[in-house]
Amino acid sequence: MPITEYPFSGSWGYQPLSMYAPTSRHGTPAEFAHFIDRCHQAGIGVIMDWVPAHFPADAHGLALFDGTHLYEHSDPREGYHQDWHTLIYNFGRTEVRNFLTGSALYWLRNFHLDGLRVDAVASMLYRDYSRKDGEWCPNIYGGRENLEAVGFMRELSGIIRDYCRDAALIAEESTAWPGVTAPAEVGGLGFRFKWNMGWMHDTLRYMQHDPLWRCHHGSDITFGMVYAYTEHFVLPLSHDEVVHGKGSLLSRMPGDDWQRHANLRAYYALMWAYPGKKLLFMGGELAQWEEWHNDRELAWHRLHDDLGRGVHDTLQSLNRIYRQEPALSAHDYAHDGFRWVIADDTTNTVFAWLRQAPGASPVLVVCNMTPAVQHGYRIGVPTGGAWVERVNTDEKRYGGSGITNEGFIQTREESSHGMEHSLALTLPPLAVLYLTPKGS
Repeated sequence: MPITEYPFSGSWGYQPLSMYAPTSRHGTPAEFAHFIDRCHQAGIGVIMDWVPAHFPADAHGLALFDGTHLYEHSDPREGYHQDWHTLIYNFGRTEVRNFLTGSALYWLRNFHLDGLRVDAVASMLYRDYSRKDGEWCPNIYGGRENLEAVGFMRELSGIIRDYCRDAALIAEESTAWPGVTAPAEVGGLGFRFKWNMGWMHDTLRYMQHDPLWRCHHGSDITFGMVYAYTEHFVLPLSHDEVVHGKGSLLSRMPGDDWQRHANLRAYYALMWAYPGKKLLFMGGELAQWEEWHNDRELAWHRLHDDLGRGVHDTLQSLNRIYRQEPALSAHDYAHDGFRWVIADDTTNTVFAWLRQAPGASPVLVVCNMTPAVQHGYRIGVPTGGAWVERVNTDEKRYGGSGITNEGFIQTREESSHGMEHSLALTLPPLAVLYLTPKGS
């Protein structure tokens, strides 16, 4: 989340006043630099939320800085965000673009941050963002695109590429603007990654359905693959999904306590195996019951509860296999990195796919999205021999019922799903399996 100094704690940093100052709430700039250095020593990258989309109108900020509209527009139809009651930078001014670009470089070069997540990009791209007719001004061609903001983002991404080549620039962009992660030279915006808001909304909606009715909503899981390769996506379960009355992720899962935790474990395993980089907001790894609140600590007590600890340990196992198996990440943005095996089993509500990468072992992912145990469920695989059950979210150590395939399963010379070899699996309830060929 943002740490650029901000006046109102309830804004969580999303209404910054000082684009060059880490908030004093957590210490000094030197202490912040020390924190990042220690993270790097531990092998942890640090990405900061950065907010060039708007700024508050507080008198001690940039509004009317010299008595004139120096940083912002004078016309509220161009320079005022109705949703947040904040001002909008005048991206058409060279001085303003330099000020913001300098801020981005300051954080990346002085503090050695590994990337910036740019907040509210959609609000920058469109002049009519969250506005009715008559409340906005068209561009010089009569369109709704904010050409000055587009120019700024292309300029910013190019400068970061030149001066901080390894830094990741990530767009929180919620529309279908084309080429957010395409190079500026070919008409894109030049970001490294884009948040996949569509995937988040679709899959959360799916998981909230009673398993009895999930058979009618399979497209919420499969539709993401229709456009998965149009951008370099991040799959986000962010702060926006666990605040403002939405409830925590766990509280949105259906069923009794056991089923809610089983659903959450399955959702995380599905997410970790889906193409795209992963983002999980604090508290999600603890199966927090309550909404996140900036004035309260996380639900650490859940680590002493079997079901809460089970979700935490599931994520630990998912992270481990994610690092061990290149097929789960190396070809996120290539068509040959993913292959559907089962996408249309509406009778049993089962999904299965293969994650693949050159020179790497394939990973078979099988999702049983109902509480019904499936025995002898046949699934085609690309190679014969034994396949090892690497992850099973129904294991007892995760708080599951303990239904497994006893470690590994031998293939049969029985064709299925277009492949010559197949496995007859036991699919645990509300669970996801990861399997890899033995000895690979």
